Amino acid sequence: MSDPALAPLFGTDGIRGIVGELYTPQFTADIAAAFATFLTGSGQVLIGRDFRFTSPGIARILSGTLQMHGFDPIELGPMPTPCLQFNVRALGARAGLMVTASHNPVEFNGIKFCSETGLEFPPEAEREVERHFRARSFAPVLWNRTGTPRRDEMGLDRYLRSIIAHVDRPSIARAAARVVLDCGNGTSAVSSPPLFRTLGAKLVTLNANPDGAFPGRPSEPSDENLPDLKKTVVQTGASVGVAHDGDSDRIAFVDEKGQYVPGEVSLALFARYALAQQPGATIVTSVTSSSCIADVVASDGGRLVVTRSGSLPVAVGIEEEKAAFGGEENGHYYWPAHQNAPDGPMSSAVMLELLARSDRPLSALVAELPKYTVVKTKLATPQRLKEVVVEAARREFEASADHLVTIDGVKAFFPEGWILVRPSGTEPLVRVFAESRTAEDAHRLAERGLGVVRSVVEASQPNSTAAAGA
Repeated sequence: MSDPALAPLFGTDGIRGIVGELYTPQFTADIAAAFATFLTGSGQVLIGRDFRFTSPGIARILSGTLQMHGFDPIELGPMPTPCLQFNVRALGARAGLMVTASHNPVEFNGIKFCSETGLEFPPEAEREVERHFRARSFAPVLWNRTGTPRRDEMGLDRYLRSIIAHVDRPSIARAAARVVLDCGNGTSAVSSPPLFRTLGAKLVTLNANPDGAFPGRPSEPSDENLPDLKKTVVQTGASVGVAHDGDSDRIAFVDEKGQYVPGEVSLALFARYALAQQPGATIVTSVTSSSCIADVVASDGGRLVVTRSGSLPVAVGIEEEKAAFGGEENGHYYWPAHQNAPDGPMSSAVMLELLARSDRPLSALVAELPKYTVVKTKLATPQRLKEVVVEAARREFEASADHLVTIDGVKAFFPEGWILVRPSGTEPLVRVFAESRTAEDAHRLAERGLGVVRSVVEASQPNSTAAAGA
């Protein structure tokens, strides 16, 4: 097995890895020391965590190391990632660390890094932390310059009060909608049941016992992982089903008929609602998003800004453009009046408000949106070939496409739809998305994109015809 310490540290969102391979006590302490060296000085650093079995231990190592380096670690305990981000800004902390592997399998853990703005660490900051880690250039630990650790028990309450203040609580309470909440044994188990009850919803819960083994279902709230939620919504006559991932920054919905609402559809629905509240506002999304949101924003008189994929690029776009709303097709939705971060619990409260004010079923609201078929697939690709694939896609599509968008991989638009070829930021693979009005065209476009990736990967093989000819 190769030394995990030699692998790239930061992925799209923090540092994730398998416990016992990447995450060991020494690795965790060294990351904390590198982080403290990057921050310099003193001040408060907030630490939150999820319910994975190893999260308490990792959090304690982070806290102890930061304290010895002169910082005041504030331990907030188990909570959603957006709750930690909210508290960083609310308390004026220097930074925040969230111990979580989000929707990854149970053997993983990770650390998400949050700056004083409440946003994720920018790439240049990540590079500095990684430089200190690899060089072991840590600031000295001095006996007379240690910080003071403490616990803050009010973080969750502080966060929930903000959500409640930013939605129409009386309308939600009058509607008294029945909601089925699937916490997935994750952090929403401590935030969302009290939130829904305070708002006046009639609540049915699934997998609401926190458990780091995720016994109820896999942590990612995808269509195939939510059969119990879909069935329970129908059986109980609920208005909506809500599901979160392990750290509650993502959310998925099921309508009153038990049908899964794809992330790109929820995104468009939220964009339409935001524009109804703020006519002419700016909406921010990423290059991975469906044409559905572009159609909705155009028809409803808004302005759409498209960024690279990932939480930070969308958040920066929202901040720079003073947008009313933003999000991605993966279940990340941002409500900047509350906070500029992907926030599952806040999104669930807005959904209740939307349904209460419209007084119409979720399925009817979804039916009014433009219809597209989106195909999402991927192909294993060595890291060294990712940029080769992007260049090959550009050459393949530029002559026949109506236009290309190259801010993140290559997104090629054709009369019948589009193809996106984009290298993963965290795994050795390339993602291929395609969209069209018909399922047949969407699958054909996806296969064309996969063909570009396959040709590059196959040409790199030692026994390939291309290699032999060379």
